[in-house]
Amino acid sequence: MAGDEVLEYCLAKPGAWQDEPWEGDVVAKVGDKIFAFLGGDGVGLKCGSNREEADELVETYPDDVGTMAYIGRSGWNTIRLGGAVPDDEILELIDSSYETIVAKLPRSKRP
Repeated sequence: MAGDEVLEYCLAKPGAWQDEPWEGDVVAKVGDKIFAFLGGDGVGLKCGSNREEADELVETYPDDVGTMAYIGRSGWNTIRLGGAVPDDEILELIDSSYETIVAKLPRSKRP
């Protein structure tokens, strides 16, 4: 799975839109919240409600999943594309990240 395919999948979600809040960093948002960080050869996703939950994925794929800098303590991981994490699992992780972020939005801002 390539980065452009991941971005296309993210943007197909209801209410999703592309933003570039920092020069050169593309993200997918729903409402005003980021649910996917896209760039290089990986994607950053919310993989658990806390670090312990997100670490389960890191332990399963130690060479291809790591804790995101700065926000990793909140359950965010970086998943390397084209690595050991199967494409269908990456799509499930995107779905989960999106659903987690949508659930945190006020009802009036949910798609």
